[in-house]
Amino acid sequence: MTLVDAPTTAKHIAAPPTLVERAEALGAVFADRAQRLDEEDAFVAQNYADLKEAGFLEAAVPAELGGGGADIPELSLMLRTFARHCGSTALALAMHTHLVAVPAWRWRHQGVAAVEPLLRRVAAERLVLVATGGSDWVGGSGEAVRVEGGYRINARKIFSSGSPVGDLLMASAILKGEDGAPDEVLHFAVPFASPQVKRLDTWHTLGMRATGSHDVLIDGHVVPEAGVALRRPAGQWHPFWHIVATTAIPLIYSAYLGVAEATRDAAVALARLRPTPHTIPLVGRMDTELMGARLALQGMLDVVAENAPSADTVNRVMMGRTLCARHALAVADLAMEAAGGAAFYRKNGVERRFRDLQGARYHPMQQGPQAEYAGRMALGMGVERVF
Repeated sequence: MTLVDAPTTAKHIAAPPTLVERAEALGAVFADRAQRLDEEDAFVAQNYADLKEAGFLEAAVPAELGGGGADIPELSLMLRTFARHCGSTALALAMHTHLVAVPAWRWRHQGVAAVEPLLRRVAAERLVLVATGGSDWVGGSGEAVRVEGGYRINARKIFSSGSPVGDLLMASAILKGEDGAPDEVLHFAVPFASPQVKRLDTWHTLGMRATGSHDVLIDGHVVPEAGVALRRPAGQWHPFWHIVATTAIPLIYSAYLGVAEATRDAAVALARLRPTPHTIPLVGRMDTELMGARLALQGMLDVVAENAPSADTVNRVMMGRTLCARHALAVADLAMEAAGGAAFYRKNGVERRFRDLQGARYHPMQQGPQAEYAGRMALGMGVERVF
């Protein structure tokens, strides 16, 4: 008897659900809450509690450090899946996820040991990280003043998604150069528990109303010298930002693609109720635009897979970002027309998703800077200060 034909009494054990399968199951719960949260301008607090309990906050942490070990394509599909059910939850989670994915990439591909404590804490404590990308793109914002043992920070950070439940604000501020020295941007984390940190009630918007992207005020919090994670020249690109831009943008736009997919499905369901000769080509154009958005995102993910962040990868990812946004917004417009007057009713779901998709316009790099960056790259000109 061989091992092949030997009898066995072992029971078949089903494989555990994948990250995306788990997201689909939980997303269905989020879908039931989405309309109410949008109408109330309320943060997706219960959704975040569910994400934390289910282990999604540590999905991007390497498995060796206690996390889920998901790679960028898996994280992208996870976010798309959530976005089909609740755009605000997906976008807020994308902001947290990219803040974990960037240090995870540095740990795995660059051997940067300094990021390991943060990654282990995210996995063990299920910390919520909050991005200040609306304020802290390449140019940076806020003031850092040197004091004994560290730096006093004064800043107001906008678009801080997830701030109502945030644990750490991942921020930066500008340190003025002394005696003619150039200004620097300091990167650091600020605990929301600090008495010098205040969440402001400012997020009352057209779309993505439940992301909790309020302004956050930092009024005199002192960051110790050892708490400065990175120092870089102000007002120009830095290799660190090549990593951030190449990694973060595909994840953020995965959320918008998921919303576009759900918008299309909702519009088609309505169009099927009263199909007309006018409706048919509208649906065809909508599906064509959706394919364009999907191809643009896949192009960004292909760039990420090269694992070689640079000015060139930033250029290609930002081209993809522009194309993904353009096609997703076209899906939104065509959905409103293809579904007819029914799309105007909030209960039918197209209207909310139309509004949510408008946010795709505003993440960096917006069309003007992106076009200049691409043009300069093509002409062999410098892009260090184009952002």
